[in-house]
Amino acid sequence: MKKRIHVNQHVIKKNRKTGEREPVLTVKTYKDNKYGHEVIINGPCRIVYSPDKPLSCGAHVWIETDSEVEVIVEHHRSDRDRICGECDDRGHEACL
Repeated sequence: MKKRIHVNQHVIKKNRKTGEREPVLTVKTYKDNKYGHEVIINGPCRIVYSPDKPLSCGAHVWIETDSEVEVIVEHHRSDRDRICGECDDRGHEACL
């Protein structure tokens, strides 16, 4: 399944202003969006710059991949929550 990964600049600005640490990375598929602080791409990918045809969210640069990805939500520096990009399970051993 094709995934598009991009950085949400609006959330970066909001985090800077409020001191929050909301996830700024978005992993989009045809059926949903996942949000994280880190994304690990387990295979080939490509980086796309499309200034004349941005994504519907407004992103002009993104990463595309058909590979499995791990979306990591970091609540605290010592407490990570890994979410499998394929099955949505937290800490799913087969997908990590």
